[in-house]
Amino acid sequence: MRRIGWFIAVGSTAAAVHLGTVVALVRWGGWAPELANVLGWLVAFVCSFFGHHLTTFSDAQAPMGRAARRFFAVSALGFAANQAAYVLLLRLSGMRYDLALALVLVGIAVLTYLLGRRWAFLPA
Repeated sequence: MRRIGWFIAVGSTAAAVHLGTVVALVRWGGWAPELANVLGWLVAFVCSFFGHHLTTFSDAQAPMGRAARRFFAVSALGFAANQAAYVLLLRLSGMRYDLALALVLVGIAVLTYLLGRRWAFLPA
């Protein structure tokens, strides 16, 4: 239960960073939401990796370099699904960009947890 609690805390923080970055870039930078989403993911990845490495999966004692590479792969896979779903929602639903992104971020969280726990942060 501790691990799930940390996952939710770190994931929520990273999702807020992701969403906040996208909203700031769209609202004040004039970026297209799809492009802003890419930078939002990269910024959130740093927050997510260090948060999960130091808290959620700290008991695994996975080597940082290997865990970073693997978690980047997990995150990139999640982002590919995120971006595809986000673009579809934006194009097909008429939903506001910020609400569509929030919905997609919640959906990808489960995949990230399972792959992080079962592969990215495994001990040597």
